[in-house]
Amino acid sequence: MSKLFNQISNIFNINSDIVFNEIAISIFNYQYQNNLFYNKWVNQLNINPKSVNTIQQIPFLPIEFFKTQPIYCGNQQAADVVFTSSSTTNAIPSLHYVKDVNLYKTSFTKGFELFFGNPNEYVILALLPNYLSRKGSSLVYMFNDLISQSKNSDSGFFLNEIDNLITVINKYKNTKQKVLLLGVTYALLDLCELNITLTNNFTVMETGGMKGNRPEMLKEELHNHLKLKFGITKVYSEYGMTELLSQAYCLGDATFKCVPWMKFLIRDVNDPFCYLPNNKTGGINVIDLANMHSCSFIATKDLGRLNNNNLELLGRFDDSDVRGCNLMVAK
Repeated sequence: MSKLFNQISNIFNINSDIVFNEIAISIFNYQYQNNLFYNKWVNQLNINPKSVNTIQQIPFLPIEFFKTQPIYCGNQQAADVVFTSSSTTNAIPSLHYVKDVNLYKTSFTKGFELFFGNPNEYVILALLPNYLSRKGSSLVYMFNDLISQSKNSDSGFFLNEIDNLITVINKYKNTKQKVLLLGVTYALLDLCELNITLTNNFTVMETGGMKGNRPEMLKEELHNHLKLKFGITKVYSEYGMTELLSQAYCLGDATFKCVPWMKFLIRDVNDPFCYLPNNKTGGINVIDLANMHSCSFIATKDLGRLNNNNLELLGRFDDSDVRGCNLMVAK
């Protein structure tokens, strides 16, 4: 365990696949020893942890278990915070017990800096209505902290204050001030219908989620619509979920890029231990090394394919719950 904790500071400085693999195996052994449910899962698969030497040999935990089991190293009562997923009526939400919330803060801050720069360079305007209306949203926690880091009095959440939001938008149009306008999909669609044009100092980021407010759209269709209505050339996306402590970002193209302490693998939908090469569609497995006190190896219900380590999202498994994370229905 001491080796693991000596490596914590190195997680956010990974610069090679060799280092990633070494830390991932160390974290796997820690989680096998300290996460009771993950230990049972590995044992039920008849996998000897001593035989696990590569990330492809690590057993990935189906994400559904976050709905029914405490996925945690140690006693979950000691968690700093518990994040909960959004869920439809009568659906069971996922619970993510986070032992050290500072790991989450470091992960999302360094991830933002990697792709967008320092948060204090931005005015951050957030449209996350159904996330704000419930407790335990990791997305709200993240952007609330980034808004605080922006140190601009105009940064904030806009729930039912569209007139105020438009006033702030107009204030910064045609200026040199960077503005990040982010929101759930349906909220951005509602906003763009108000004939608001943006200037090139604005970055628009959608975080997914129709929540039954509008029909689902293909991502390309959605982005083209937002670009046309807002008068911009790019739309960005964030890919994250309650069960993770790291995010991937789409920077205006069709694929998501990981932070260095996160990795995607594509599994065969009929054989979860068989991994597919580039440009082959399968289930998405996520390694999130920041998630060290829960489970860093998660088999999601999302479909996608890789192209040189960049992820193209293609939809969900047919039996998946409707989730708040960033996916469009594949057709």
